[in-house]
Amino acid sequence: MTAEASQAGPRQEPAADGLRPLRIALLTYKGNPFCGGQGVYVRHLSRELARLGHRVEVIGAQPYPVLDEGLEDRLSLTELPSLDLYRQPDPFRTPKRDEFRDWIDALEVATMWTGGFPEPLTFSLRARRHLRARRGEFDVVHDNQTLGYGLLGDVGAPLVTTIHHPITVDRQLELDAADSRKRRYSVRRWYAFTRMQKRVARRLPTVLTVSGTSRQEIVDHLGVRGDRIHVVHIGADTDLFSPDPSVPQVPGRIVTTSSADVPLKGLVFLVEALAKVRTEQPDAHLVVVGKRPAEGPVAQAIERYGLDGAVRFVKGISDAELVDLVRSAQVACVPSLYEGFSLPAAEAMATGTALLATTGGAVPEVAGRDGETCLAVPPGDAGALAAGLNRLLGDPALRARLGAAGRARVLRHFTWARAAEGTVARYREAVGPSSPNTPSTPSTPRIVTATPATSDTGVYPESRATC
Repeated sequence: MTAEASQAGPRQEPAADGLRPLRIALLTYKGNPFCGGQGVYVRHLSRELARLGHRVEVIGAQPYPVLDEGLEDRLSLTELPSLDLYRQPDPFRTPKRDEFRDWIDALEVATMWTGGFPEPLTFSLRARRHLRARRGEFDVVHDNQTLGYGLLGDVGAPLVTTIHHPITVDRQLELDAADSRKRRYSVRRWYAFTRMQKRVARRLPTVLTVSGTSRQEIVDHLGVRGDRIHVVHIGADTDLFSPDPSVPQVPGRIVTTSSADVPLKGLVFLVEALAKVRTEQPDAHLVVVGKRPAEGPVAQAIERYGLDGAVRFVKGISDAELVDLVRSAQVACVPSLYEGFSLPAAEAMATGTALLATTGGAVPEVAGRDGETCLAVPPGDAGALAAGLNRLLGDPALRARLGAAGRARVLRHFTWARAAEGTVARYREAVGPSSPNTPSTPSTPRIVTATPATSDTGVYPESRATC
């Protein structure tokens, strides 16, 4: 072997696009795929990036990401722990003295004590410190909607950021639903971090988003220049979410996903619609994938309409159980007032289950045209939801036609393999030209807990505020 070959390191196989594999740091301040869309995004995108031949290190805080097995040579997890202040069964807890490690921990607790949500800021500060200590190990850093001050400036590699949709949309919907001055103040304080996210977003060089609707919202709400925003559609795991005729449909079953009891999800309108439907179809019942709320509008509606036996909540189920649940439904419903994409819609369509969806946000971009691949109704309209449910529950031929057309649409447009290919193209643009002979240091598969140091240099002045 020549001296030049020895210095260049071992020969690498090219990635799927024929170029040098990239070393990717994928950041997520919340990564558990059973707790919301951000975790689903990280799990499936990281897997497909690794399948394309790239080395992906997911760096996340609690609840930690869950990664797919079988790709350990190219996919690994580094745990970057927070104080986990919102964990069950003791959310909003006060940590013990020996849990505090540095000033970032103190900032996290102080922000919680004053009613704010600290995790985007504090995770970004920990992530920057971690990345700077590992300068040169990554070709690109991909932030999954943290949008914290810590990610401004030098993080050791070019930065690409995914914004699923502006959280300012959630904030406004919760303010609109607030029924008292005290509640409105609480909502404003909790969402105070959106001011930081606006400032950070405007300074980002490359922003990915999941739909054309989200792209326009990012321009309008966050003030990001349109030429910096690129739409890369995400999708469903079409191998997992697929039709299976051996799973019998349960008469009257309606399935929906609602990971949080917030106005954005529109669940209260679906509960009201169910009450109307049951006057004509008594076997109609709703299964909600999510936590049952103990109080609030949804709990009140269930009690008001006497639906306790007709609405069931399930959580903590496996992927296989979730797929079979969706397959068993005669109708899948997305009642959201707004969605930046709607993975539940894509996943339901991929199983061949007939879909009833609102036209809120980007849902039509995923679900397609009314009467062709779904039934579409206006958001926030319980009467329209009830009419759509009655129509689908009473027409097996319509359900079969919409189900087949829905799966075909997902296969054409919304798969994770396509999402990974589009994301890599944006990584290549961010990284810029590089020599094909540049070595890429192999990443040893591992799970690492990164313990924060007790000091940090180069902190932006804003990052010390509670935003």
